[in-house]
Parts: sequence; C-alpha cells; structure tokens
Amino acid sequence: MEPEEKQISYTSTNTYSTMNTLNTSTKNVWIVFHGIGFLSRYFIKYFRELPKEENYIIAPQAPSKYYLNKDFKHIGASWLTKENTMLETTNVLNYLDSLFATINIPAHCQLIVLGFSQGVSIATRWTAKSKINLDQLILYAGGIPEELTPEDFKFLLAKNAKVKMVLGNKDEFITEARLQKEEKKMNSLFSGKAELIKFDGGHEIKKDVLIGLIK
Repeated sequence: MEPEEKQISYTSTNTYSTMNTLNTSTKNVWIVFHGIGFLSRYFIKYFRELPKEENYIIAPQAPSKYYLNKDFKHIGASWLTKENTMLETTNVLNYLDSLFATINIPAHCQLIVLGFSQGVSIATRWTAKSKINLDQLILYAGGIPEELTPEDFKFLLAKNAKVKMVLGNKDEFITEARLQKEEKKMNSLFSGKAELIKFDGGHEIKKDVLIGLIK
C-alpha cells in the first residue's frame, strides 16, 4: 500500500519586526517582505536611512527557517517552495491578515507595500487576495506569480495606487528574456500604468533607490 498524505489545521505563532514609531508625525507606513535567506530583523535594517520621524517600517517574517550553511550558525527563511505551494500560500496570507489587523494605520499615512526578490510573490499575492487599501505597491527585483490576473488588481487602479517595478541593471537573476517577460506581465496586470525603475546595481536593496521612491 502506498503512503497516504493527510493534513490537519492548528494554531501557529510567528514574529515580525518593526522600526521607528507610528504617531502623528508618521507619513508613510511600509510593509516590507524580505527575500529568501533573510530574517526580518536583519532585512528591516536596509530601511533605516529613511527619515525616522516620517517612516514606520513593518517587516513580516517568512515562516520556514533553515541553516544557511554547514556551520549551522546563520539562519535564513523562505516564504514558499514548490512543495504544497497553494496550502503554504494560504497559511502565509492568513498570517499577514492577522498581522495587518493589529496595525492601526492613521488616515493621514500613506501605506506602501514592498516585496524584495521572493518577497514580490508574497506582496502581490497578499495584495490581490486581501485587497489591501495601499497607496504604493513596489515590486523590487522579483517575479510576479503566474496565477495572478488583471482582475486581481482592478481595485488598485480604481484608487489610482502607484505600482513600481524596481530592477538593478546588473541583477544576476534577471536575464534579458526574463526582463521582457516580467515587463509584459506587469503591463498586462496593471493596464500599462505601472512604472519600471532601473538603477545601477545588482540584486540588492539600495538606500538611495528607497529614498527616491517616496519623493
């Protein structure tokens, strides 16, 4: 008899990281999704050059942690793999909905959702499913999931939210063929209203690029 795979549901607890203080001086609330191999508490440090009084940063934590090399010292995390992707996506999105429900974003603040590398797949899936009332969606050095459709993002275009794809011109993961594919997908999903921003650099978060996104 062949083994049978079953599933159960249970309650799980996860962490997230924040930076700065959310108050009347805050202009931008960022929800930022790290790439594969990061932990949120380290990834969030890339955003410390943003003006502290005006920017409140929230970095969710990918749930699947692992040792990065054989010395078993450094730990990274992954959002999803090709194993049970839809089930794991549901788990991740439930976590994000719970996190978002705890944030009382003041009406005067702009909400910015940014995904970096693998985090782009989470940022776009969460935005599409939960219809987050955001002001800016930033897709930084990552690919958009194939299953998403223009219908998923109509609500963003209706509220004139800004969508930006950010890519380094020396990114080792973005070939010319992949760039053309992602541009085509981006234009289809966002009716040609998304902005492509290229910078001089590789697969990296650059502080001057981040600052430029809110000017």
